[in-house]
Amino acid sequence: MSIFSEGRPPVRLSVVVPVFNEADNVLPLLDEIERALAPLGGFEVIFVDDQSDDDTQARLAPAIAAGRLRVLRHHSRSGQSAAVRTGVKAARGEWVVTLDGDGQNDPADIPALFALVSDGQAGAPVLVGGIRQKRQDTLSKRLASRFANAVRQAFLQDGCTDSGCGLKLFRRDAFLDLPFFGAIHRFLPALFRAHGHPVAYVPVNHRPRERGVSKYNNWRRGLIGVVDLLGVYWLKRRTKRSPVSEDL
Repeated sequence: MSIFSEGRPPVRLSVVVPVFNEADNVLPLLDEIERALAPLGGFEVIFVDDQSDDDTQARLAPAIAAGRLRVLRHHSRSGQSAAVRTGVKAARGEWVVTLDGDGQNDPADIPALFALVSDGQAGAPVLVGGIRQKRQDTLSKRLASRFANAVRQAFLQDGCTDSGCGLKLFRRDAFLDLPFFGAIHRFLPALFRAHGHPVAYVPVNHRPRERGVSKYNNWRRGLIGVVDLLGVYWLKRRTKRSPVSEDL
């Protein structure tokens, strides 16, 4: 039965998953997301396919026909940040949660993130970021990530020790109000804070990649990351917030 069929509760939470050549991961991941979010009520799942050239599209076709998810497909390679933005723009929920398509983020962690924002209390975080515990990556990737996070923290001072974790939950309108650039998904905590939004962090599970191949090279990502970091540092310093009131 479609999660969008008549009589279903309205969508409160949209799950956005960017994927590129993850044919063996997409359906197991979808199953896990549905099991994890079933107790939450209204939700939707959006996969954004960044022009995969494997069987990703064919694997997802039956799930689309069954109404289990929506799939948006880029017609040219655009990168992970662009895929996240595509999914967020199409999302129906007030809140969006992102996770990587490789299966290393655990969908079972999503309810804990959503619990911090779902009651709507004043001062509740507008972004909740996952902090991966016991990273299940190669030693070189863990060392590169640790170094990158230390350098980023020295510049941006956003309190985030793991900005590369793909599991993040945020309010849709706040995300779309941010300036967009090609690596925005790695700097969301700093940008949300620069725009005056409360941010929180939650420890989350991290799993080894069981299927498929990593798409990232540590050195290439590191060199590009230096340029991105300087750009975000400039944006953070130039961001000005002015309280606004309306005369009645």
